[in-house]
Amino acid sequence: MIRKASPRGYRLALPGIERKTLVYGDRTLLTEFRMGKGSALPRHAHPAEQTGYLVSGHVRLTIGRRTVDARPGDSWSIPGDIQHGVAILEDSVAIEVFSPVREDYLPRRRVIGPPSQAAGKPRRGKAGPVVG
Repeated sequence: MIRKASPRGYRLALPGIERKTLVYGDRTLLTEFRMGKGSALPRHAHPAEQTGYLVSGHVRLTIGRRTVDARPGDSWSIPGDIQHGVAILEDSVAIEVFSPVREDYLPRRRVIGPPSQAAGKPRRGKAGPVVG
């Protein structure tokens, strides 16, 4: 799958935090997060391993019992099922990879047809544009 840059496709994850799935395959999913100063991602856990890179800004990242301030160029890896959260100290952008693919992060495509098909189903591992 190749996806060209676009300002479209961001979804509100939480107040002050937007996410956009950039590209995905059968085993990995790449996501961009835009996070506003003062917002937070509460501690949570999920089965997917999560590896990230801070492109810009300043965040306070907690993984398990460890808390660190991350700045541009810093990276992290979070094993699946480990509690983690983030406090956003400056407007920030992070890129993260999830494995296995988080089904809840897959883009939805628009389907033209009867109302029963209107919601569409996510595409997995297909080449071509994704609308969403």
